[in-house]
Amino acid sequence: MPTRSALEGPLINRPHLAPLAAAALVLGGSLSIQVSAALASELFDSVGTLGVSGLRMAIAAAVLLVVFRPRLRGRSTTAWLGIVLYGVAMAAMNVLFYNALVHLPLGIAVTLEFLGPLAVAVFATRLRWEALLPVATLIGVALVSNPSGGMTWIGLAFGLGAAVAFGGYTVLAGRVGESSDGLDGLTLSVMVGAVLLAPFSIEALPRVDGQAWLILAASGLIGVALAFSLDFIAVRVTSPRLVGTLFAIDPVMGAVIGAVLLGQVLTASVVIGILLVVVSGGVVIWLAGKAQSKSLSLPAVAAPEQA
Repeated sequence: MPTRSALEGPLINRPHLAPLAAAALVLGGSLSIQVSAALASELFDSVGTLGVSGLRMAIAAAVLLVVFRPRLRGRSTTAWLGIVLYGVAMAAMNVLFYNALVHLPLGIAVTLEFLGPLAVAVFATRLRWEALLPVATLIGVALVSNPSGGMTWIGLAFGLGAAVAFGGYTVLAGRVGESSDGLDGLTLSVMVGAVLLAPFSIEALPRVDGQAWLILAASGLIGVALAFSLDFIAVRVTSPRLVGTLFAIDPVMGAVIGAVLLGQVLTASVVIGILLVVVSGGVVIWLAGKAQSKSLSLPAVAAPEQA
């Protein structure tokens, strides 16, 4: 049986708290990504977005390998396939999203990318009316992101590609988590992603100076190693459906940080969007917790007596 991390251990005997814990983990991951993006954005002009993405992932992979030292032997072919595909999804998600940003406004790119985990949440829904919750979340994301105008066909292609990668990232986190010891699977997947992005990293190396390395190190630790670990654990303790809906917090976090730190104005539509995301996410968490509690309260089926 896979060894659980220190964050997962307390939830073993309290599974009804897992949805709330997942929400806290996703929130922490979202905050980490936003802070990381603020740091990394200083290097986009000099190092390039793809170079920054590749070097951040390489640094995160190196740190995770040193900390967790994942075993390479004893894994099945299916387990390795999941690890490799998870790493491919990580790399593709970064590359496709950055290319979408070249051709689309940020709001449209974020909304298109969120279609991936939204689809995971909808397809995993058991009751028809529950499918309305992810739809309400999407409407909220659209209002927060304010996706008006600027659509191009190539941007749409990159944005939908990023959505597919993000959906795969959400599902594969659960698959890799089930077949891995703690964060071993995540570590190996980040290593796969770093290898895939190595051409961009190597090409960007001559443009990185001493101060840039410090920014890349901080960004890689916060935005990749920490954020991906929190997402990974959130999926392990709950489900891809729940976490897929909770990923809607990303554009909301961006809007709030923009208002608090950058003085950007929150319009009425943005506030309504935030409320939709918060309410629909809260209902999903409540339903998940209720289902967990109900499963715990079911009496065990007695085994038939032996003659």
